[in-house]
Amino acid sequence: MQHLKEGCEIMTLPLHSKKDLTARIMQEKIYSLLQQGKRLDGRGPRDLRPITIQTNLVEKAEGSALVTMGGTKILTGIKVEVGTPYPDRPDEGTFAVNAELLPLASTTFEPGPPDERGVELARVVDRSLREGKALDLKKFCIVEGEKVYILFIDIYVLDYDGNYYDPALISAMAALATLKIPKYKVVNGKLEKTDEYFTPELTALPFSVMVGVLGERFLVDPQIDEEKVLDVSLIIGTDEKGNVVSIQKNSPGPIPINLMDEIIDIAWEKTQEIREKFLEKVPVRLAPG
Repeated sequence: MQHLKEGCEIMTLPLHSKKDLTARIMQEKIYSLLQQGKRLDGRGPRDLRPITIQTNLVEKAEGSALVTMGGTKILTGIKVEVGTPYPDRPDEGTFAVNAELLPLASTTFEPGPPDERGVELARVVDRSLREGKALDLKKFCIVEGEKVYILFIDIYVLDYDGNYYDPALISAMAALATLKIPKYKVVNGKLEKTDEYFTPELTALPFSVMVGVLGERFLVDPQIDEEKVLDVSLIIGTDEKGNVVSIQKNSPGPIPINLMDEIIDIAWEKTQEIREKFLEKVPVRLAPG
């Protein structure tokens, strides 16, 4: 497993740093439970919430997946269009990730265009897919320099009970794994859609886990009450080879460097667990190598 060891100043994490009295009381309760190896919902500190995955639920999407992780529910739909490649990558398709936090999912989500939380969620998923090399984009080329497939990956938070990052990536990966993309052929210089479809191979299996720190204690996959009072949290993405492909800091608190190795080891262990569950539930065409 790769580690991050360089360049950070060691800092002390202040427990009970929240100003709100209710939050401080909740923080103390959660910390006391962690000292006993327990959590509010009965899990151990390093236990994930139960995960369910359903695919092909949205008829008009080329790929879709509904994922629940505890009380958090995420729907991903993928639409595929034909477009022009980027000039510097004429033989590669492309993808774009969008995320919406629906107002019905939480009283803290507002109607209107995606706010900074939705933008951040989309960026985290995009970075994990892109840096984790989940897709070989050359496989999405139809006519080099002229026509390629463009994937629009739309993520919707339907219910929010803490940590929507990990189930969002699981949902995106499940939708990608079950894509049905129409094939095209060139006839008399024109592009024509055929009656055939193909499912692209995944070239890697990046997944993420949120690791929270409270005092000197760790927990993974926080539910909403835990997430609100953590000193600091990180969303760490890894691939199946143990490479760290993405890191997102999700709170203002500092992270002492002496904790980073342990945090990354925890992330590797738990993303491997997610990977195993994913492969049990989703039919995956994985490219060799």
